Amino acid sequence: MAMIKKLVIVGGVAGGASAAARARRLSEAAEIVILERGPYVSFANCGLPYHIGGEIEKRDALLLHTPDSLRARFNIDVRTQHEATAIDRAAKTVTVRNLQTGQEYIEQYDALILSPGAAPIRPPLPGIDDPRVLTLRNIPDMDRILAALDSGARRVSVVGAGFIGLEMVEALRHRGLEVTLIERDPQILTPLDAEMTGPLLETLHKQQVKLHIGDGLAAIVPQPQLQVVLASGVKVDTDLVVLSIGVRPENKLAQDAGLTLGVGGSIAVNAQQQTSDPAIYAVGDAVQVQHVVNDRPVVLPLAGPANRQGRIAADVIFGQQASYRGSQGTAICKLFEMTAGATGLNEKALKAAGMPYRKIYIHSNDHAGYYPGAKQISLKLLFAEDTGRVLGAQAVGESGVDKRLDVLATAIQARMTIDDLAEMELSYAPPYGSAKDPVNLAGMAAQNLVAGLSAFIESEELEAAVSAGAILIDLRQPGELKQGQIPGARNLPLPQLRTLAAELPKDVPLVVYCQVGLRGYIGQRYLQQQGWSVRNLNGGFRTWKMLQSTER
Repeated sequence: MAMIKKLVIVGGVAGGASAAARARRLSEAAEIVILERGPYVSFANCGLPYHIGGEIEKRDALLLHTPDSLRARFNIDVRTQHEATAIDRAAKTVTVRNLQTGQEYIEQYDALILSPGAAPIRPPLPGIDDPRVLTLRNIPDMDRILAALDSGARRVSVVGAGFIGLEMVEALRHRGLEVTLIERDPQILTPLDAEMTGPLLETLHKQQVKLHIGDGLAAIVPQPQLQVVLASGVKVDTDLVVLSIGVRPENKLAQDAGLTLGVGGSIAVNAQQQTSDPAIYAVGDAVQVQHVVNDRPVVLPLAGPANRQGRIAADVIFGQQASYRGSQGTAICKLFEMTAGATGLNEKALKAAGMPYRKIYIHSNDHAGYYPGAKQISLKLLFAEDTGRVLGAQAVGESGVDKRLDVLATAIQARMTIDDLAEMELSYAPPYGSAKDPVNLAGMAAQNLVAGLSAFIESEELEAAVSAGAILIDLRQPGELKQGQIPGARNLPLPQLRTLAAELPKDVPLVVYCQVGLRGYIGQRYLQQQGWSVRNLNGGFRTWKMLQSTER
């Protein structure tokens, strides 16, 4: 490998700054230059909503490194407000414009890392360029939002109900503002499947957020009062609009240089983060990655992968053996008292990819129920029909969601199966977990399904089954019915089932359910062994109710 005397990095933040720091640890001799178009080279962009909401009080806490600190610690030449405008691949040079002076100059490189990030999407709609229509991607964006709020904005419309959109809703409500959430898709937080968002919708209603789900932005009318017009014709008066409808890769520099592009205009790279030019590498939100579960090319703009990609690019440039394994889309979101997250592929993606799968729902406490403060976690596990390999997981709850999601993310990375989940030895003491952790229970429930011990019916299939003549049996205690009941259900409490079952006809299929599925499984096993044709409602009344919450 040729000696790398000079490394130029276009873009800082997660990928670029990580690459620079790793490069310096590998080579003290190399000249390292970071060209950053914005005024800040390394900042916590994931923390921006929390400063707006007041949880992170000091703005400076978001500044992870400054040009001076990177220069002092790593001897890195950081040039903020310097934009790379062109690449001459044959000459191995970058044309750079000093945005403060307008001066242009040429910078030579032996190796070049592109870390341009992604830009917020601003759809070409009437009124979209009004100065009161803002996005949140960097610190100047955050400053503009705070300035608008400090100037008296009291009503804010957030367009887009992804991770950033929901975090902005929480931040704005913390400030006591009137918030309207607008989402074109029929559900919020699309990395999760629809039914798993039910508890989040309940939380948004409780927090008095006005919701327009399944109704996209059509136009913004600037005068005399800022007004959001939806596709349905609904008009929302507002003082400020925050767009959170996704990002697109910043690919102009790469495209103009003739580098190969991938899905969605992303920069195509190999496992060593090399582009189609072996002297040019790319990392972060602008690059295409292979999905860990189905090995298909995707764009997953997340901070963790960007950091790892920056490290890998630096390793390869300076002679280390390294490769990127791919991304699986592990992400998590705080929404008031709730936490929601996902890893791997969701059910929608598995269907779209034509991958056979099975699913189970678990609703289990985050720690031992007899220890004070236990909170329920709703967990959805998706696994391969033939091998039992874990394909995806989603979790929602008030406590312990991150712990289980990280275990399941590790299981996906290691290509583990449902048998591995059932056998995992996880930390247990009453304040922290249970002897059978929710992850263990998910694996065991999946094993029962594969072994034929469980026979499930899904919540979305229930109405058709009852219409076709199935008898629906609620196995909960009478006192639990005040929480609600599925229409048409007959209450036969599980403790009396052996006595009362004799009055049930054996020539009619049965569907049983309880609150979360366990008693339904017990009842299903008894009835099945006594000759009845019976299925248990997957995830019980809780899952059915979550689905109903998304349909109101």
